[in-house]
Amino acid sequence: MQVVYHLGAHCTDNDKLFRCLLKNKGELAEIGTMVTGPGRYRRVLREAMNALKGQPASAELQEDMLAAVLDEDHAERLVFSNEQFVCAAHAVLAENRIYPQIGEKVRWIRNLFPEAEAEFHIGIANPATFIPDLFGRCKEEDFTAFIAGVTPVELRWSDTVAAIRTAVPDARLVAWCNEDTPLIWPEILRDMGAMPATMPIEGENDLLGTIMSEEGLCRMESYLASHPVKTPQQRQRVVTAFLDKYARPEAVEVEMDLPGWSAELVEQLTQSYVEDVERIRSIEGVTFLAP
Repeated sequence: MQVVYHLGAHCTDNDKLFRCLLKNKGELAEIGTMVTGPGRYRRVLREAMNALKGQPASAELQEDMLAAVLDEDHAERLVFSNEQFVCAAHAVLAENRIYPQIGEKVRWIRNLFPEAEAEFHIGIANPATFIPDLFGRCKEEDFTAFIAGVTPVELRWSDTVAAIRTAVPDARLVAWCNEDTPLIWPEILRDMGAMPATMPIEGENDLLGTIMSEEGLCRMESYLASHPVKTPQQRQRVVTAFLDKYARPEAVEVEMDLPGWSAELVEQLTQSYVEDVERIRSIEGVTFLAP
């Protein structure tokens, strides 16, 4: 059995990926991939993790968890998604790191089904937007207090990814940039669900519908229907062209009015992020999805 754990991150796809997989639940079941509503598994897995504290789950406990989360008697591949697998939003930047607890927590998660083949999937995001988005998610009022003890220019996603790799070296690790998600949405879904390239995806354009005008989305879908693409790269070029023309400004432009969050800092963080992504791509054992 294979078990996929989608870790988020916070403020990236906001459960859109998993909701799209749920739309394809029946078709996924036919190829052995099981997805079920978050209400079925999040509490069950959280309670098991807290009880085990990293110890391997017994066969009996594993059977109990599977009985609680599955409609079928057997699954070849399970997909679980929860941005709070590691911690709540307010603890993401503790110790001046991004998810400092992640090494320990992925070991805990890995031992929920210790004999299974485990995969961890995570989308990362530019700290220039990730930190303000986290601030908004935490519903704090004082940004200065929120980032007290945090030096934004020192934060590195490569440290986070390396911590996962070190903690669970036997698990497959998949990462991507959230900024690329509109272009590689089908590839992320197919990777999570182990979906063949020829398998249609209901909701394939759901994410684009949130950032592109209705007219633009209709025109793009019409174009793709009359000009079928043969490769992901061809589809990405079409999506890029239509986003250039029909993206909704309020959906793709980020306005930040936060104390100390200057244009110079945003530029510095963005450049550091670009360099950090290259470090991640070079980490052995990481599958990095990109356009």
